[in-house]
Amino acid sequence: MSAKKPFNRRDFVKTTFKGGVATSLAMTGFPTIVPASVFGKNAPSNKLNIAAIGVGRISRDHDMAETLKYDHARIMAVCDVDSKRLAEGKKYVNDYYTKKTGKTYDGVTMYSDHREMLLNKDIDGVLISTPDHSHAYLGIHAVEAGKDVYLQKPASLTIAEGRALSNAVHRTGRILQIGSQQRSSVQFRYAAELVRNGRIGTLKNVYIGLPGDPGGDEEPEMPIPSTLNYDAWLGSTPYVYYTEKRVHPQNGYDRPGWLRCEQFGAGMITGWGAHHIDCAHWGMDTEYTGPVEIVCNKVTFPSKGLWNVHGIFETQGTYANGVKMIVSNELPNGIKFEGTEGWIFVTRGNYRASASDPVQSNANTKALTASDGKIITSVIGENEINLYKSAEQHGNWLDCIRTRQQPISPVEVGHRSCSTCLLHHISMKVKRKINWDPMNERFINDDEANSMLNRPHRFPYEVKGLD
Repeated sequence: MSAKKPFNRRDFVKTTFKGGVATSLAMTGFPTIVPASVFGKNAPSNKLNIAAIGVGRISRDHDMAETLKYDHARIMAVCDVDSKRLAEGKKYVNDYYTKKTGKTYDGVTMYSDHREMLLNKDIDGVLISTPDHSHAYLGIHAVEAGKDVYLQKPASLTIAEGRALSNAVHRTGRILQIGSQQRSSVQFRYAAELVRNGRIGTLKNVYIGLPGDPGGDEEPEMPIPSTLNYDAWLGSTPYVYYTEKRVHPQNGYDRPGWLRCEQFGAGMITGWGAHHIDCAHWGMDTEYTGPVEIVCNKVTFPSKGLWNVHGIFETQGTYANGVKMIVSNELPNGIKFEGTEGWIFVTRGNYRASASDPVQSNANTKALTASDGKIITSVIGENEINLYKSAEQHGNWLDCIRTRQQPISPVEVGHRSCSTCLLHHISMKVKRKINWDPMNERFINDDEANSMLNRPHRFPYEVKGLD
């Protein structure tokens, strides 16, 4: 697809990669040791210069941590609206390179404003590891500045923002990887291949179990820390008073409170749903579409307190081919594919992306089980459907920056996974059946539901490119 051609959903579905890259891009043979004297973005043998926007929990535990492992990349800049975290982020990277090289390293530049950082032409790619409400806003700014992007999931806070993000990526021709790292876990790919190749017969139902988030107490207004640019942190969302449990801890990097505030994210339906629904779509061969009907069977929301994301729920989406997806936080955490000849259940096993993941790891947890053991010992033949292989999500992104191949979790796939999560969330809000047109991304004859596709944006933090 030409970077100059306007994005057209019909053309995209026909032309985009759908498993055609079957070998690992990690095997492309890039040099792993490059002397500092050859830093510079034009020579093909040089390191990729990476910057990190948002250097809190998920960046330190996962995004920067994984990227630092690759010798053909160098984190050269950090950006955060909290100056305390910004300084700690710089120290985190400098300390890593000091320990690795045995020499004192001080090559990381700090930025308090991402717009200033994006003007740095030496930067090739950016990690965006911020709260959900700023994902589309920052992603669009980054690709329009000519940067390739690794964007934490979910892709957006609303479906309209996700469409604007995907359009911007295709308009600019940049490489954007969604941080749905489960796609790089072998058991999720293998489960999807087994389903796609008919090992459980005709697929009928998909069951998705998510973690839950408890509510909380009312929290008093607190003075805004002198280190925090709270206005920039709120971004496009309405102004609300500062309290620490609405934002992130001022000391340490435990799981932040914004994850449980609907102003900044939808809760676990997107928090982990963006992972599980994405991998379910992979097995269902519905990566570029979504359900046509969604209904909420039950849901609870907190009646009081600061934290107001959904509690116990069960929703059901039906796809054009009749397959049903049932999503609930009362099901076992993972994905169960149920067909006419058996079932497969896949989960993370003992893997954890962050030390403060809401699901505890268990060394005895099996990552892949089935109704018959012969299903998961089946070998996928060369002439069968072989899906995209990636050894690790961040490494795949770095390789694709060089090759200009699509990554394993491209933006449109991430948008469709996120939009499906948001459709389930909207069904929780309206508490009735809703009918969805995946091609036009509109509800059918439903003004109330269509009003939830977007949200007001506070000046000057509006997301660009909204319809």
